[in-house]
Amino acid sequence: MCGRFAASTAPEDIVELFGVRQWDPAEAPAPSWNVAPTDPVLAVVQRVPRGGREPVRQLRQLRWGLVPAWSNSPQTAVKMINARADTVHEKPAYRQAFASRRCLLPVDGYYEWQTVESGTGRGRPRKQPFFVSRLDGAPLALAGLYEFWRDRSRPADHPGGWLVTCTIVTTEAEPLLAPIHERMPLYLQPEAFDAWLDPALDDADHARSLLVAPAPGLLGVRAVSSAVGSIRNNHPGLTAPATAESEGALF
Repeated sequence: MCGRFAASTAPEDIVELFGVRQWDPAEAPAPSWNVAPTDPVLAVVQRVPRGGREPVRQLRQLRWGLVPAWSNSPQTAVKMINARADTVHEKPAYRQAFASRRCLLPVDGYYEWQTVESGTGRGRPRKQPFFVSRLDGAPLALAGLYEFWRDRSRPADHPGGWLVTCTIVTTEAEPLLAPIHERMPLYLQPEAFDAWLDPALDDADHARSLLVAPAPGLLGVRAVSSAVGSIRNNHPGLTAPATAESEGALF
């Protein structure tokens, strides 16, 4: 499961790393080290631009938490921040997006919480947050889906008439992470980017074959401060290793 992540990579660097050809600097949200559901996020998509004929790789701002096109309300978004890789192709909320609206979400890393019992056996358990990121420092390219939702209470040309939302695909956690949580966001390597983003790839079996996490060994995990638990906190220090002074003995 992924419920918070950090995204501070400069849009210009994302453009270069992911071969983006079209983007609007005005769309880029501020760097965030505590992205929460319904927050704006940057996503790499591949779409045919207005007046064009061929798909172009774009960097777009989406809202985290998918709202299906057929939904009566955008309030469902907070429940659809993640989609399971094993069922995403068949669930009504995701299958249309899975067919042709796949995206990549470049993030610094994500947070996960583990329940830690008191060392004395007394007192209430606490939840220790961990930060998971690539060992090489490159952004994690999370596999995602995006969808368009029409707010029919407003004219189609109204700035708020359309909502573009996304979800993160999750898979079984690799051995390093399984003791913390049984699932993790599914991230892709560069060799899979083209196929995953291709809107013409409508072969469900082929698309599903891409939903395989890289071999273990690319990720690192560290305990971080419990300050990340509050969305009011948002600074680079949230991803720094926790200290014994601030958090107490961990294990």
